[in-house]
Amino acid sequence: MRKTGRRSRAVLAVLSAAVLGLTGCDAVGGNSPGPSGTDAQRVKPKPTPVWDRSPESVAAVGDSITTGFDACSVLSDCPEVSWATGSSEKVDSLAVRLLGESRAAGRSWNYAVTGARMADLPGQMAQAATRRPELVTVLAGANDACRATTAAMTPVADFRAQFEEAMRTLRGALPKAQVYVASVPDLKRLWSQGRTSALGKQVWELGICPSMLGDADALDAAATLRRETVQKRVEDYNAVLREVCAKDRRCRSDEGAVYAYRFGTDQLSRWDWFHPSVNGQARLAEIAYRAVTARTP
Repeated sequence: MRKTGRRSRAVLAVLSAAVLGLTGCDAVGGNSPGPSGTDAQRVKPKPTPVWDRSPESVAAVGDSITTGFDACSVLSDCPEVSWATGSSEKVDSLAVRLLGESRAAGRSWNYAVTGARMADLPGQMAQAATRRPELVTVLAGANDACRATTAAMTPVADFRAQFEEAMRTLRGALPKAQVYVASVPDLKRLWSQGRTSALGKQVWELGICPSMLGDADALDAAATLRRETVQKRVEDYNAVLREVCAKDRRCRSDEGAVYAYRFGTDQLSRWDWFHPSVNGQARLAEIAYRAVTARTP
């Protein structure tokens, strides 16, 4: 009887273990409910990111830098080498990098105009919006500082209002279009590099950025103050570009990368030693591509 009792208890223990084992398996499989709490949060699908790192079309707005002015010949536009939408293999523009050479030809558009200021940007944005691009590039502001005198430079408050109007114009037509905003280049550095060229200074006398480049060899107090005033205005413009862009969840600025880039003589036009050369355009394309394709701003 004792053996039978012990055997019965052993059988009961095995059966109990088996039942508990089956219950444990069923808790994580079969028709059991899914994980809860922290585990449930882990398996939730991630939201689609607001910024698309692979836009399917590109439109450019801005000034002479984006038209490729003086990159190919003196006092002429050369849009094929534009950093934003150009087709030149020497530049490998942002559009070509994003879309590929064959697709970029039909899915990128350049509405930049040589001499344009920020006040012209709303109109350019309206034109660009008609193409319904997924990405719009902006590089404007140098001409607002490059005036006949420092007094004629666009006031910072006006510059802000004009850029905000341009963004509203785009958003009214294309709420989900992405915007890449490049900073205004360091005009004082361009002066310091270009003033070593006799030819460049002759071209400057034709009226290229007189507030910074006028009387290029003068180093007296008045000339120094004039250039510093222009430089400060450019820095203020760049602060506006960053601040306005930061308020739009589908806008990325270069965070001052173009302004900080140390353009050398190889990156400057051999005709005016101020606008980007073909090499300089390629460097701008690199900066833009890094910003647009970065995982985070």
